[in-house]
Amino acid sequence: MLGEFLFQFRDVFFGFNLFRYITVRSALAAITALLFSLFIGPIIIRLLKKYQIGEEIRSDGPKTHLKKAGTPTMGGIIILAGVILGVLLWAKISNFYIQIIFISTLWMGLVGFLDDYLKSVKKMKKGLVARYKLIGQISLGLFVGSMIFFNHHFVVQGLNSNTSLPFFKNLEIDFGWFYIPVVILVITGTSNAVNLTDGLDGLATGLIAIAMLAFAGISYVTGNVKFSDYLNIIYLPGAGELTVYSLAVVGAAMGFLWYNAYPAQVFMGDTGALALGSTLGTLAVLVKKEIFLVIIGGVFVAEAASVIIQTTYFKYTRKKYGKGRRIFRMAPLHHHLELMNIHESKVVTRLWIVGILLALLTLTTFKVR
Repeated sequence: MLGEFLFQFRDVFFGFNLFRYITVRSALAAITALLFSLFIGPIIIRLLKKYQIGEEIRSDGPKTHLKKAGTPTMGGIIILAGVILGVLLWAKISNFYIQIIFISTLWMGLVGFLDDYLKSVKKMKKGLVARYKLIGQISLGLFVGSMIFFNHHFVVQGLNSNTSLPFFKNLEIDFGWFYIPVVILVITGTSNAVNLTDGLDGLATGLIAIAMLAFAGISYVTGNVKFSDYLNIIYLPGAGELTVYSLAVVGAAMGFLWYNAYPAQVFMGDTGALALGSTLGTLAVLVKKEIFLVIIGGVFVAEAASVIIQTTYFKYTRKKYGKGRRIFRMAPLHHHLELMNIHESKVVTRLWIVGILLALLTLTTFKVR
């Protein structure tokens, strides 16, 4: 809003003309969110400590994690507040894409906050019942899917139920009426995958920043008629504004990482993990790059898959042999790597590297087609 307001006075001061550019406002959104997280973060951390909103460590997890008990959680508030501030100041709030993703972040942030509140304040061990979290995710997916599927803007372009395929030029999949269930699957799956990945200091925060940075680039070219034509990808007028949102998330995540890196002074909790996961999933849906998300978020996919494989195999072997067996030493995947005597910080760094490589691989698919 501030950017739009100042742009009106470009005739008074020519420098205000800069606010017309997405790149300028994106950089300002990232800087604003970063500075907010860096300087307001300690205040919020002190408040979380004051009210004893600490993390409950699972007794069946790695023994090295027991010392983390009591570390302030619900720190996702820092990220979300930074994102909201950066977006409100520098993005065009009237933009359809910004409105949808803003609702997505706030909705799942609220669900995550309720879960953290029940666990940390009310001392309810399981927090919000799983089916209620699932209802929140499905309802969000239904909302986002419906807003796209029935939106005149997408219908006119014939893109209301389409998605792009990586590695293929001008090739898309039309899901038809199955598009809304696909959106529900993408948003629910991404939200849960990020939540499962949030088990080591800085792991999920860093990976989210990497993925959102990649999608910032994708959003920019998708909303630019010249670049989208050159790359032979779907052109979506107005989608470039998502670059501002994406970089606001990157900035907020980087600021939060200052306190979340090993040894963590604060955890994001479900407040951050569920919100950021749904934001990433919604972003992929809005720019019609749902399948690209599987590559960019490859580490998230692997983490979620490890849990599904472990649980399924354990139940199968228990039924067949009377005793459950495991494929991984512990799921999710990052715990398996820890139990292989790889230090936590090394696991995090290596998975960040994998995340960067996957993001670069995804970006190369725009030309290697």
